[in-house]
Amino acid sequence: MQFGVDYHPELWTFPNAGTADEPEARWRRDAELMAQAGFNVVRLGEAVWGMCEPEEGKFQFDWLRRAMDVLSEAGMQIVIATPTSVPPLWLARKHPEILPVLEDGSILHEGTRHAACLNSDIYWAYSKTIVKEMARAVGSHPQLIAWQIDNNMGGRLRDLAFNNETRRDWHAWLKAKYDTVARLNEMMGTAFLGQTVVDWSEVPMPMKAPSVFNPALHVDWHRFCSDTAVAFIRMQVDVVREVTPEIPVTTNLRSFFPSHLNLFDTAEAIDFVSAISNANIKSKSAENALELDLMRSLKKSGSKLPDNDEGFWVSDQKAGQVNWQEVNSLVRPGVVRLFTYQAIARGADGILFYFWRQPRIGSEIFYGGVLTHDGSGENRVYKEIKEIGEELKRLAPQIKGTKVQAEVAILYSYENEWALSHPRQPNKHFKLRDHVQLFHSAFHDRNIPVDFARPTDDLSKYKLVIAPSLHLLAGGEADLLKLYVQNGGTLVSTFNSGMVDEHNMAPDNGFPHDMTDLFGLEVSEFDPIPPDHDNHLSFKGQFHTSHLHMARLWCDLIEPKGCEILGSFTRDFYAGRPAMTLNHFGSGKAVYIGTESHLPFYYDLVAWLRQLCNINSLLKVPDTVEVSMRQRDGMRVFFLLNHQNSPVRIQFYKPMHDFLTGQTFTGNYDLPPHGVLVLDEHPR
Repeated sequence: MQFGVDYHPELWTFPNAGTADEPEARWRRDAELMAQAGFNVVRLGEAVWGMCEPEEGKFQFDWLRRAMDVLSEAGMQIVIATPTSVPPLWLARKHPEILPVLEDGSILHEGTRHAACLNSDIYWAYSKTIVKEMARAVGSHPQLIAWQIDNNMGGRLRDLAFNNETRRDWHAWLKAKYDTVARLNEMMGTAFLGQTVVDWSEVPMPMKAPSVFNPALHVDWHRFCSDTAVAFIRMQVDVVREVTPEIPVTTNLRSFFPSHLNLFDTAEAIDFVSAISNANIKSKSAENALELDLMRSLKKSGSKLPDNDEGFWVSDQKAGQVNWQEVNSLVRPGVVRLFTYQAIARGADGILFYFWRQPRIGSEIFYGGVLTHDGSGENRVYKEIKEIGEELKRLAPQIKGTKVQAEVAILYSYENEWALSHPRQPNKHFKLRDHVQLFHSAFHDRNIPVDFARPTDDLSKYKLVIAPSLHLLAGGEADLLKLYVQNGGTLVSTFNSGMVDEHNMAPDNGFPHDMTDLFGLEVSEFDPIPPDHDNHLSFKGQFHTSHLHMARLWCDLIEPKGCEILGSFTRDFYAGRPAMTLNHFGSGKAVYIGTESHLPFYYDLVAWLRQLCNINSLLKVPDTVEVSMRQRDGMRVFFLLNHQNSPVRIQFYKPMHDFLTGQTFTGNYDLPPHGVLVLDEHPR
């Protein structure tokens, strides 16, 4: 297992560290402290273009190679990040046309990260050159184990720039997709407002305008921008593979909703996925678990880690407070360890902390690191992480080759997310992330593993598939969902599903489009509800409830056409009309929920679905304890995490062995605040 840190040696030379006689002396001390912390891998290079090419065509990689040598002597393996996320100042001054143009026509200027348009041929050419020169200069280093492409793709405005070269590529992309202008007019519905075009050059980019753009154009624009970013990644992947074909390639990705970047497409371009995690600062276990599960799911098979295993990394795990919130509070004692183990428990095979030491210069001088400004290694966070390093030396051999295996999948589509980001929605208070979180939290809190998947993925291995609010659903995707249920699967879908097809066109044969037969119903109307109003639900028959459940934000008026009614609305003119239904389709079952409720409803839903699909929780523990499991060849490793500030009593009904302490537990055990256990069933 890789356990390491993000390091910026360029910040720790004389006069900021070292001496005039030995300007790089601090590097050796840093390497010693890293080794003492149990680190075995270091990431370098993500923001050093200006250091490696201070003038056009004049390359200086010797200092980077020296830093790699110093770290290697201390036992560190190396990940090199290509430096294209921060173009040097000379490049923007020579070619100001690379600077990103915003939707209002204003320009984002140089002097910071991501100051370039991804559609600029000039930026591509210079990027390709610096990456190739870097690969040639350091690619032969014996301790190089991986490349990271760029930094934080998909999270900045450069991915949505409106430059003239973007316009050129946009029109070429549209031509490749639609082939003819007539086809574009038909599929985009440009007859609305008389916005038909007679030439590709007339198709606008969605820049600032008096009113909103066609939602079909809006979604295509996001598709195009994502394809551009993925192509930029693929270009760099090809460059480094040409020089170092055996070195695996990754890029660090931010798991958030929405994203400008289709992360599933990105994962196909790289060897393994690396996640950016803010877990330590927000400290909400269910929200972070959702993000980790999504990142793990981006590349479920075919990934290639540096040790030839499969899995993913968390390459940007926060070591301390950040500097971009309104209030940047300290990370509390034990929290770094807790969320490090949550990432490992959910499948991470590499943890790299961001970053090594709080800088003394620049815009991140108060960004928390493993070391504080003094660099002594006497600070609290360093000591905590050093303890984790000692534990992982014992744990890593036990979990090597193990994976998280789930029987439940939640469907997620970036095209659907982009469609829902259009400003004209039936209910602006509806947020897909919150809706997905309700389902995921219910499974998380009941300790049932969950994968994420696209509607086009092979779903046959899952007993249960949740499809929350697939507003945009292609006809072919609907057919695949029908096939899954036909062959014996159980599908749960919700309101705001099948409202438009892949061209953002509403159906003329009822909602949800192409799936009314699957669910045995038709949604004739839908009623968006303000957040300060609600309806209520009543249930009968096989669906048992523990609470009175509300209906909020959206209520579908459902016309049953063969489905079984499980729950109904109790208020307004549609009181007594179906709110939740069950339909038998082929060998499987299709459940439809015509509203959003509160978390207790989803707990009851999960309890019912467990029985319906024969799905079991991992362990019987108090609700406040998070449980995850990794397994291989019949071996099961359980992770128990207490996210509370108080101890939680756990009862073990048979002996359980803890890998972290070597102890065996039987009977009652009090898991301390922020405590962690990593258990297997103790052999007789």
